[in-house]
Amino acid sequence: MCGITGILQSGQRFSPGEMAEMAGRMASTMVHRGPDDHGIWVDEGGRCALAHRRLSIIDTSAAGRQPMVAPSGNALSFNGEIYNFKALRPGLEARGWRFTSHSDTEVLLAGLDLDGPEMVGRLDGMYAFAFWEARSRRLILARDRFGEKPLYLYRSGDLFAFASELQAFAVLPDFDDGVTVETIAQYFTFQYVPAPAAIYRATTKLEPGRCVAVGADFALTDIARAGFVTSAEAGTTRPLGELADELEDILVRTISDRLIADVPLGAFLSGGVDSSTVVAIATKRLNRTVRSYAIGFADSADSEHDYARAMARHLGTEHVDEIVAPVVLSDMVDLIGRSLDEPNGDSSCLPTWLLARLARRDITVALSGDGGDEMFGGYGRYFATLADRERQRAGDAGFAGWQPGAAYFSSRLLLFPERDLATLVGGVPEAIAGTLAGLRDGMNGDPRPLLNRMRAADAGHYLPGAVLPKVDRMSMRHSLEVRAPLLGNEIADFAQRLGEGDCWDGRAGKQVLKEVARRYIPSEWLDRPKMGFGLPMRSWGEAQTLATAQALLASGQNRLSAWLGQDNIDRFLAAQQAQPLVYQLWAAMVLETWLRSHPARPVR
Repeated sequence: MCGITGILQSGQRFSPGEMAEMAGRMASTMVHRGPDDHGIWVDEGGRCALAHRRLSIIDTSAAGRQPMVAPSGNALSFNGEIYNFKALRPGLEARGWRFTSHSDTEVLLAGLDLDGPEMVGRLDGMYAFAFWEARSRRLILARDRFGEKPLYLYRSGDLFAFASELQAFAVLPDFDDGVTVETIAQYFTFQYVPAPAAIYRATTKLEPGRCVAVGADFALTDIARAGFVTSAEAGTTRPLGELADELEDILVRTISDRLIADVPLGAFLSGGVDSSTVVAIATKRLNRTVRSYAIGFADSADSEHDYARAMARHLGTEHVDEIVAPVVLSDMVDLIGRSLDEPNGDSSCLPTWLLARLARRDITVALSGDGGDEMFGGYGRYFATLADRERQRAGDAGFAGWQPGAAYFSSRLLLFPERDLATLVGGVPEAIAGTLAGLRDGMNGDPRPLLNRMRAADAGHYLPGAVLPKVDRMSMRHSLEVRAPLLGNEIADFAQRLGEGDCWDGRAGKQVLKEVARRYIPSEWLDRPKMGFGLPMRSWGEAQTLATAQALLASGQNRLSAWLGQDNIDRFLAAQQAQPLVYQLWAAMVLETWLRSHPARPVR
């Protein structure tokens, strides 16, 4: 797990030394992503510079240092982990590659050197990388299937740059820090800025699963794409026990690969189905001693720490938790706003930051249960939407004109639906109205079963937009690598073949995953209601949240009014005074603190 940066220039404005200096300065903004080592490489002609910050995980010796250069002159800067590197290595050795390290980085370099971008299709991992082809003088960029690892792009005149985090671009000459109202509105709608856009108008994100070549004019040419395409099957495809047998075997292989590390490794354990299943396989099937970690909230009915403790006792982990007392919310929201390279309104950023800090005291790598809801169908909003469908099918007059797209892309998923967005922004920008119409129409017209439509939509949007960036940024602020076994390629391939009935039995979701879990965990623990991992607002108080937001957004004190106008902000606060919606308030506070701590100026 690392931080990568790089620059291309179309002319010769900068010397090779100046290119190296700029790339190094970009990388130095992300020391938290790689505190153990760093490196810079520039091609002979000075067209391309690559830089790297290293968090040493596999082969911690100097042999794993990056950027890594092949005898051919091809060069690689890579962030992430290739979990199947041991399986890939013998084939590369048989073709003549002489390895000088035990790292997964060199396996990736060898495969790209020998086969070019075709190597990407053989990877099981989380990654973002840049590969310079010396002979063709082109840059290849790629990002993993679900977007676990970030990759931002920036174009300005004769420069093209990429980086793991946005703040790296701010050191470049004449950085364009313009932010539009439309982008602010996107953030409020979704709680993140959806790819390919990014918060700055001059920046974009490389979409998950995409592999591209950067041309001489900096245009991107697609080489490959990978995604999550769910099944058209409505009912169960095979007996549940048979499916569970197959999934259990895949889980054992997948988790085993993710236990490979040359540094201390542990796991996040909430007591929920996803993380508990991962830890159960590691302890009960793979016989690993696991140190587990959890965060709890004092005097909160929303806290899962008691469940996590009970699960840890059952699974025999060395459990560590921290119970957080109510805090001064303004201090914590300021911390999160400053820690994010791009605004993310997910309220679980705070507990994730705290959890990563706790775990990093002992370990460098943590397993998580992220992705289980999207892969196997676990969100409550899925079941609410499916219940609507059943009412329509039953002839309920109130659902005569019901459509799944409008039901799902509503307050069930959107942070600020159109009415709320209009209050804050002064209207719904045309581009956002078009985006929402497209998402709703796409879901309405999709012939697949409804649950499979929702799973695919979330895997393509919500998971890489909100969930995975939250985990990456909050963990990497503490130089902690987080691995998500439930997003492994073999598990994803299995999950996308499931019919709706394999996931949902009419009462609860994650049927196949729970069937595996029941082999290790008491059923009554698995069937309790799902709990979120956000702020414990019922105990910490709507009043504190509203007061903090009012102080941050007060007239003459805020940055956000430069985009929205104080009148709109005041109307928003008045509406919140009447009916506080704490997650909307949290998102507004995070954006305000982000604007105060990052370069940003209003532009059209």
